[in-house]
Amino acid sequence: QVRLVETGGGLVQPGGSLRLSCTGSGNTAIAWFRQAPTKEREGVACISSSDHTSYYADSGMGRFTISRDNAKRTVYLEMNNLTPDDTAVYYCAARSYLCSSSVSAYTRWGQGTQVTVSS
Repeated sequence: QVRLVETGGGLVQPGGSLRLSCTGSGNTAIAWFRQAPTKEREGVACISSSDHTSYYADSGMGRFTISRDNAKRTVYLEMNNLTPDDTAVYYCAARSYLCSSSVSAYTRWGQGTQVTVSS
């Protein structure tokens, strides 16, 4: 299986923006999850493989945008108006065709990229 690789994390000030990339997507649904220290991994957004339908958790609604470029086998997560609560390791994950909010439904995971929002 093709490995998923996340890039684009870093340190940003509150109110700033970042764009995360996940390469190696293929014909699969791709979700972004995040995990902050001492917290459980939570879903952030997902995009299906077929009609590119996107889904967002409440935490990212209106601030995050997920998109994909199948020719580049890449899924993006554009994050705007970031707050310290967005600080976490962000992971992309793949499963066949349809999105799911369940961590256990995903069969492939990247290694994660750290996002830190701090002044």
